[in-house]
Amino acid sequence: MDFDVVIIGGGPGGYEAAIRGSQLGLKVCLVEKDALGGTCLNRGCIPTKALYRNAEIINTLKNIDEFGISIKGYDINVPEIQMRKQNIVNQLVGGIQQLLKANKVEVLAGIGSIKDNNTITVTYEDGKASDISTKNIIIATGSTPLVPPIPGANTPGVYTSDEILDFDELPKSLAIIGGGVIGMEFAAIFNSLGSKVTVIEFLPNILAQVDSDFTKRLGVSLKKKGIDIHTSTGVTKIEKADDGFNVFAEGKKGEIQVLAERVLISTGRKPVTEGLNLEAAGVEFDRKGIKVDKNFKTNAKNIYAIGDVNGKMMLAHVASHQGITVIEEIAGIGNNETTKPVPSCVFIFPEIATVGITEDEAKKLGMEYKVSKFMFGANGKALALGESEGMVKVLSDNENTIIGVHIMGPHASDLIQEGTLAVTKKLNVDDIASTIHAHPTLSEAFLEAVLGLKGEAIHMVPPRK
Repeated sequence: MDFDVVIIGGGPGGYEAAIRGSQLGLKVCLVEKDALGGTCLNRGCIPTKALYRNAEIINTLKNIDEFGISIKGYDINVPEIQMRKQNIVNQLVGGIQQLLKANKVEVLAGIGSIKDNNTITVTYEDGKASDISTKNIIIATGSTPLVPPIPGANTPGVYTSDEILDFDELPKSLAIIGGGVIGMEFAAIFNSLGSKVTVIEFLPNILAQVDSDFTKRLGVSLKKKGIDIHTSTGVTKIEKADDGFNVFAEGKKGEIQVLAERVLISTGRKPVTEGLNLEAAGVEFDRKGIKVDKNFKTNAKNIYAIGDVNGKMMLAHVASHQGITVIEEIAGIGNNETTKPVPSCVFIFPEIATVGITEDEAKKLGMEYKVSKFMFGANGKALALGESEGMVKVLSDNENTIIGVHIMGPHASDLIQEGTLAVTKKLNVDDIASTIHAHPTLSEAFLEAVLGLKGEAIHMVPPRK
């Protein structure tokens, strides 16, 4: 065999598996048809967070008087914004290239397809092809935006999340179809940059997987920021208009019509399985993705599928974890993979981050639980930052073991890591209470919320007995 492992796809799951495999002494080949880093680095997580930072700065400027600072005004330079975003992406892509080279991973630029259980055919840009033999195959081809069969959805000027990242001017108005994580992050970004944003969501709530305590508060907050949200509303058609697009939708209040200069469709993503020739090895798959077991093995011998392409949970850090898990099993160092709590972050204003059971889920399951909330308005660091909106919400079982942590507020995406550790390792209230938290920090809000589960919070008014 030429290689111990051939990985098709150089996104977070693929390239991290490749590097870990090399660390473990495996001979690894990585096949990537586009840029290394996959969707996350090139068309997802990183470029959107670069734009999010622009939006964050503008939000600060809008409220700069609160800090005793006066400015005469500011201009938004879209080419400079795009250049900064691309420079960040290029730097990280270059870093991955160097890491793979340093770890002696063979990287082939081309399209990989399965010839049989131990052979990959790589087709290069010049049309030439070669076969590579391998003991194991890892499919890590990711996902692509899903465009629903809405009349007019493919009209030029109607964007997916890939295309809108490269905007060359700010739209005066933007209609967003889909109120999930992708849609709401773009809503927050373009609203801050000055676009009039309207979100149309088919489900009863935006961010359906987030604790309803947060989505209720968020709806009010977004309305104050000028974002219009229509839930329980389905888009029926999109028509080109003289000054943009007319988006027609049907909701609980009847038909609505939204006129917008640009339209973003963010109704989810679909696994990339086209061109893989999965049938050659008898790999089972459907429109939801490649079917795998709990250790990400397909039904075919020697073939695994990780990340978005298996459709289990479309998050970059999930793909990375799955890639490491698979490569370690291949290397024979053992694998006791069980379902682990997965943190999820939404980069809006304020940020939302969550891990473990939500209160809605606990109620639905009929679980006995305790809940405690601590408001950032009572946290000194949050007040100093001028970002006191939001709270930390913690759930425990009756044994005081922490089973869910949910944060809406400043730096929620950073704070959730302690919550993830607590839920993953089944820590209890005393484990957290006995850990000194630095002052003044936002992390104290998590400590206070946890202490509240036993009625021991210091900076929270005790409930009436």
